[in-house]
Amino acid sequence: MANMCSYGRFTHAVVRGIPETFGKAVGDGREKEDISVDLAKAQRQFGCLTGALRQKVGLQLIEIPPDPELPESWRIDDVAVIQGDTALITRPFKQQRRSEVEAVRRVMSELNLTVVEMGGEEGDTGGATLEGSDVLFTGREFFVGISSHTNRRGAEVLADTFRDFAVSTVPVCGGARLKNICSMGGPDTIIISNSDGAKKTLRMMEQLTDHHYEVLTVPEESAANCIYIKGASKRDFLLHRPAEECPDSVSAFQKLQDYTLLPTASSEASKLGASLSSLCLLINRKHTYF
Repeated sequence: MANMCSYGRFTHAVVRGIPETFGKAVGDGREKEDISVDLAKAQRQFGCLTGALRQKVGLQLIEIPPDPELPESWRIDDVAVIQGDTALITRPFKQQRRSEVEAVRRVMSELNLTVVEMGGEEGDTGGATLEGSDVLFTGREFFVGISSHTNRRGAEVLADTFRDFAVSTVPVCGGARLKNICSMGGPDTIIISNSDGAKKTLRMMEQLTDHHYEVLTVPEESAANCIYIKGASKRDFLLHRPAEECPDSVSAFQKLQDYTLLPTASSEASKLGASLSSLCLLINRKHTYF
């Protein structure tokens, strides 16, 4: 398949607030009760992220209120994969997270997106699990990380939903999510961690694609997840971890000439295995339907 969309162009960002129960349930398949998170700091960092998306990038922001009964619902990227006019509502690995999709589904419908249900009738998906943190869309194709949270059946459902694009599966090493170790830094640029596991995943991606991507390597794994947006007047924005959190990676980002770099802290979300892109869903709609 050789389909390609205008990568990085978005009009809306959908986010979900940080609940008072932030940190109560921890991802990556195991409980980490010894992790200490600062709720107030997490809420401030969330506010800085949403402010950057709205005020600096110029996106329309849709904020779903926090739900203390759903302590991980702020990881909104996990519960939908959106491309064009289609939103695939995913099926998170944890049973207790699956009700997070309801509020997101409503927003997708209000935006007049075509909503595809992954967890429809019993038995439809054959035990499939899929989380958006394991899905990297490059504008040309999808890479789906096979991890502790996403399985091959989930990748098959995604491929069946987005048939205009090639979908390839790659292993994710070390229990992380795919977008914890890599992200897009532009239409043809992959930002990736310098870890051995990330390098192994990148080699697999390069073997599976017909397209050549530029690679920007960062020395710190937590710096590998960024948010790229092509703003008005074709201005390139990159939200990335700041020097206080990833001091060794700042020089790598500065290689992206003519970019507007927006350092955005996410230390508290990172403690729980999340990343910057975990906190938002980006959508390209020509009209507002609210």
